Amino acid sequence: MRPELLDLVGGTPLARVTTPLPHPHGGFWAKLESLGAGGMKARAATSMLLAAKSDGRLAPGAPVVESTSGTLGLGLAFAGQALGHPVILVVDDELEPGMRALLTAHGARLEVVAHPHPSGGWQRARLDRLHAVLAEVPRAYWPDQYNNPANPAGYAALARELIDDLDRIDVLVCSVGTGGHSAGIAAELRRHRPGVRLIGVDAVGSTIFGQPALPRVMRGLGSSIHPRNVAYREFDEVHWLGPVEVVDACRRLARDGFVSGGWSTGAVALVAAWVARVDPAAVVVTVFPDGVHRYLDSIFDDQFCRARGLLGRPCGHPVEVADPAAAPLSRWSRCAVVADPLGVPA
Repeated sequence: MRPELLDLVGGTPLARVTTPLPHPHGGFWAKLESLGAGGMKARAATSMLLAAKSDGRLAPGAPVVESTSGTLGLGLAFAGQALGHPVILVVDDELEPGMRALLTAHGARLEVVAHPHPSGGWQRARLDRLHAVLAEVPRAYWPDQYNNPANPAGYAALARELIDDLDRIDVLVCSVGTGGHSAGIAAELRRHRPGVRLIGVDAVGSTIFGQPALPRVMRGLGSSIHPRNVAYREFDEVHWLGPVEVVDACRRLARDGFVSGGWSTGAVALVAAWVARVDPAAVVVTVFPDGVHRYLDSIFDDQFCRARGLLGRPCGHPVEVADPAAAPLSRWSRCAVVADPLGVPA
């Protein structure tokens, strides 16, 4: 157990980004979560484990088991070391070799799923294996990151850091996967800045905001299930991004501004830059969840991108969509109707 590690969570830098994406814009602010101990999801992982320890769901020294595409796994490996719990991560065969090595180096045991579920893809296949592991491992605790209110609660401190750093915030742009950081930041931020607009950024082929599930090359952005953490009524609009646009944004950030990251980072950067361009008076803020290292063999690898047709000409603006469920989307699109697939439009 290393509880002193928890003192390293948070306090990440806030950077001004002016890189043309792809057009010039007035600039936006980005919270660089890749520079925090355990990455952005160390905030959520710590919150979930502390909450479970507090109410007795997580026994002293008991194993923690979770399904992950990678980023939460790193946060759980960090929180598990700090709080004295072994971590078992159910991952899939598409997890990058570098991330596998990193998670193993930090003491996590990996359970690798070899084949996607016929209809639910890798996410469903990982969850099926997770339930099998839970049945096999005595006292194991499953945080269930997609449906755990302690996940969003872990990001309240990030919102307070933004409030301390900026006198004014008009627009918050957040990627949506589990729904945790958008819900947690927005709830706390609007207590102090009630007029903030929240823009959600999803992936084409993701079901979160009413689109049908389709195969997705982007990892960590979007979902093929409906996470209960998503605070649908908090969103003012939604953008869906395709991988061609995101690859271009990530590469431009790295080449022209040095600061870059993976799929979620490129997606929110593109939308934040668009907002800064169409509303130059607005103070726009977003969160860059991770850095480039995990993506050197994918987003930043010409051979990988060329084989998947990801080096095409990106769209410079979103297509306006009136109904989020009218037809499957294949490129950058924007909708002011925020649909909750489990309920009614907000």
